[in-house]
Amino acid sequence: MKSGFYKTTDIPMQKILRSDVHATSYEEAAQRVIAWSRSRQSCYVCAANVHMLMEAWDSPTFSEVVDDAVLVTPDGMPLVWGLRLLGFPEASRVYGPTLALHVCKAATDHQIPVGLYGGTEESLQTFIKFLRASFPGIQIKCAISPPFRSLSPEEDHAYTQQIIDSGVQILLVGIGCPKQEFWMAAHQSRIPAVMLGIGAAFDFHSGKVKQAPECLQKLGMEWAFRFAMEPRRLWKRYIYNNPRFIILFLFQWMTGWFGWQPYQKQRRP
Repeated sequence: MKSGFYKTTDIPMQKILRSDVHATSYEEAAQRVIAWSRSRQSCYVCAANVHMLMEAWDSPTFSEVVDDAVLVTPDGMPLVWGLRLLGFPEASRVYGPTLALHVCKAATDHQIPVGLYGGTEESLQTFIKFLRASFPGIQIKCAISPPFRSLSPEEDHAYTQQIIDSGVQILLVGIGCPKQEFWMAAHQSRIPAVMLGIGAAFDFHSGKVKQAPECLQKLGMEWAFRFAMEPRRLWKRYIYNNPRFIILFLFQWMTGWFGWQPYQKQRRP
């Protein structure tokens, strides 16, 4: 279902491969999330990296999901460099796990209730303790750790109703790409809140999963650190996707080609 609330057009954006990415900042993105939440908009925000853009490249269905996000931030440094090469020299990284903290601080300042969906029970509880210590007064009205499998319609309905009944206006969703983006798109209009896809943020901020050192993040080498930590799970994501992204982006940059579609994409009226 569509909320009727379409992609933000007053923030500069550029198509990288098949997906539009906004040249935004932590402050601007957090302010937008707060404004949408205060007006009870049902919409979702994607934090895009190479993995997400290649998933969108490979899947017309997922491409539509990313296209329907109200805001797509440059989560990975390759996308930041891409934006700079394509005409936005001031583009900066808006990393999902860090954006989540900016949003939580702003939500605390404005007394906007927040919900969490994703992670294990242990990481979720540790993350809640971290948020309450970092942002005294934060209103966490809902925390759900769904099972790591497909939900039955009855389970999904129960979780959705729990989120609605809690009254949250911002929902942090951390169940991994592309699952979380499909979930947010499916629950748009059903959940009257701004949904923010934040990937492994629950595990990062709870200490369950180690984050790459900041120097590696700035160099765009976070993928190598994560690959070294979890090679069996992440090999395909990086070994298969990264070289393809480089080749496709270089072709786009050198030829001025933007988002050629090998299929007919149905546009919204």
